[in-house]
Amino acid sequence: MLIALLTDIHGNREAFDACRLEARRLGAEKFVYLGDLVGYGAEPSYIVDCVAEDVARGAISLMGNHDLAAVEGPSDYMNDAARSAIEWTARRLDKAQKDFLAAMPYMATTVGESGAETFYVHGDASAPERFIYVTGIDTAERSLNAVNAHVTFCGHVHRPQLYHVTPGKAPIFFAPTANLPTPLARSRRWLAVLGSVGQPRDGNPLASFALYDDLRGTLNFIRVNYDVNDAARKIFAAGLPEFLAERLFLGW
Repeated sequence: MLIALLTDIHGNREAFDACRLEARRLGAEKFVYLGDLVGYGAEPSYIVDCVAEDVARGAISLMGNHDLAAVEGPSDYMNDAARSAIEWTARRLDKAQKDFLAAMPYMATTVGESGAETFYVHGDASAPERFIYVTGIDTAERSLNAVNAHVTFCGHVHRPQLYHVTPGKAPIFFAPTANLPTPLARSRRWLAVLGSVGQPRDGNPLASFALYDDLRGTLNFIRVNYDVNDAARKIFAAGLPEFLAERLFLGW
């Protein structure tokens, strides 16, 4: 099965629509959303409604820290721009949309056609409810040690990363190449940190998602062009912090 993995959409309708359309064009049979549907961007209601429709058709959608903040209020660690955006977002979500967010699980596990187990989470797999960032070998090792899945997928960092580990050895970082499928050897276990759909932070402004073929065992980090001008214009028009629009052009 070809699985489309989208994370950190952050209310960016233009990036979301472009990624979802491209995933379907490339043959995606199932969608998995790894959290942070909302926050930062100007169209949170649209994103939540679309994802809810996909979940009703069998998709998986997980809790992200911004989703939780939209329901329970911003956390102490949020910076001023994130706090302002999440407070704005919470005022624009209706009860049904907040109920959908509140019901999202923190993690999910599936078994693919090959029999391999896949684990999905927003941040570090060792503590899904704490939303810890996976940013290097140490945090990757902790996440990999927390589960026995052949592949673990997470987001939260907004920068694509790929790690693999063999028994008795430390994880190795592997820099993924965009739009080029990477074979995930069965002899290793893998941790894929996905890039952001709606707010990339790796210096590349193109929207980011991934396609995982769980039968062939390949992973493709996809980059997609989208209407950044329109997404930014809506952020300005909404009165959200201007920085949230400006950074879309920089991918940072």
